[in-house]
Amino acid sequence: MTTTTAPAAPVEPLPEPPPRPRHPIALPHFRNLWVGATISLLGDQFYLVALPWLVLQLTGSSLALGTILMTAAIPRAALMLVGGAVIDRFSARRVIMATATTRALLVGTVAALIWLGAIQLWHLYLLTLAFGIADAFSFPAGPALIPTLVEPRQLQQANAMLQSSAVTAQMIAPAPAGLVIRRWGVSSALFFDALSFLAVLAAVIKLPSPPKAVPPPAGAPPRPSMLHAIAEGLRTVWHDPPLRSLMGIFALLNLCVAGPIGVGLAAMAKFRFGSAAAFGTFLACFGGGTFVGVALAGMVKRPRKRGLQILLMGFLTGLELVAIGLLLRALAIGALMALMGLGVGFVNVQFGAWIQTRVDRSLLGRVASVLMLCAVGLVPVSYALAGVLAQWSFAALFVGAGALLAATSALAAAGKATREID
Repeated sequence: MTTTTAPAAPVEPLPEPPPRPRHPIALPHFRNLWVGATISLLGDQFYLVALPWLVLQLTGSSLALGTILMTAAIPRAALMLVGGAVIDRFSARRVIMATATTRALLVGTVAALIWLGAIQLWHLYLLTLAFGIADAFSFPAGPALIPTLVEPRQLQQANAMLQSSAVTAQMIAPAPAGLVIRRWGVSSALFFDALSFLAVLAAVIKLPSPPKAVPPPAGAPPRPSMLHAIAEGLRTVWHDPPLRSLMGIFALLNLCVAGPIGVGLAAMAKFRFGSAAAFGTFLACFGGGTFVGVALAGMVKRPRKRGLQILLMGFLTGLELVAIGLLLRALAIGALMALMGLGVGFVNVQFGAWIQTRVDRSLLGRVASVLMLCAVGLVPVSYALAGVLAQWSFAALFVGAGALLAATSALAAAGKATREID
């Protein structure tokens, strides 16, 4: 008796895992952008220390400082949605080129006026107004440009690199900026900032031009208007509950933090500690903490519960602001600013990549502008309140802002949409 054995089914080879993507630093266009942006970010820190110090030197008033910062914040918020629509319609590259050139000319002019002894307060109002307009276009341009230079799997690393540059600049530049101001004056710090814009301009010029839009065929419907494009970005956010919830959290954070840090710390350094270097050191401590937070975030391979992360960060930041108001000592302020920066750095990396992968690229500029609007929309109010409260009491400013932030973050944890951000 013979038996036959059925032939064995061929064994399918296991699919090979996809090749590991190259690090973004290996991509020439991204590498050039990263180098140029890093130099420009260092210059920004000189500006952020020099401007408040100059205003306080000219006026001796924290209220005047608050109004100067409001002058930048109002057009920044009012035009942010227009900036996002312009980026999606034209290109992030062109927007960055235009704004970097404008800023270099503006800051260089003000630095020259200071050096000549001709600076007046109205010059600073014009400077900050123009900066606010430029910010409305440049802020959403960065998040929209990065996905055109790297692959989706490289976004986390690319964002981490740029965040690391930002926080490294925050960590190492403010204290030297304060020393430069004390030794050579405000004009030297602003001249350095003006030159730093040329670095990012040189990097962006080398990027490839975006493809020209194909003209619509005859009989095609007309191109949607700018208002329609803005409305489309708003609808995208509104119909995405986790994204909508995130925008609200960013608005709250900036309402409670922008004024106390931008106005309160500068006025405290001037009138309580009498040193631009003290203000620079406080900002450097914040940058150092942010650097550690970014590094920790870069080690997380599969981020989870990002919504709870940002609520916890908001709650702890509120407590840290309260502690600053109660202690009012330089060493304690530096330590608390470092802790605050750690939380901010950690969540910023997580949410940058989350938004870029969640939103369609054709809408990314507009969605980024909505996010930026929420982040800066209440900043003018924060600056105004901080200017008034700092004239009255530093303790009231920091304790009030911190208590509001901590309480609201705790209440927001009950919301389902925020907890679903993962």
